[in-house]
Amino acid sequence: MGDQEKETLTKLELQIMQVIWRMGTSSVSAVQEGLEQQLAYTTVQTMLNILARKGKLTRSLRGRAFEYSATVTEAKALSHAVRDLVDRMFGGSNEELVMSLIKSKQIDAKLIAKLSKRMDEEGGGE
Repeated sequence: MGDQEKETLTKLELQIMQVIWRMGTSSVSAVQEGLEQQLAYTTVQTMLNILARKGKLTRSLRGRAFEYSATVTEAKALSHAVRDLVDRMFGGSNEELVMSLIKSKQIDAKLIAKLSKRMDEEGGGE
């Protein structure tokens, strides 16, 4: 796995990526309009260029403006974010993550069993 893939997204970068995942290839102004918070055009442009440098987006010239396309899927970015969280906070242990969710009452053991059963039924169990 290359360093570019391991670079996790900041909250703002993730919001920008979500706009592009939702709308597809987009110009700076389209992304600016798609964001919930109001950001200056130049700020959005800077963020898009950072994401392009990180390898999360590609940009191509359409007329006089650049358009940006995602190079990673939302599922892949989510997977990297979860992996990064598990590595940083739980020493790489998925079990520690699940135990933490149970201990902090974010999720209960019955729900874990139900989700596990659902994964088996969908053929997603590993």
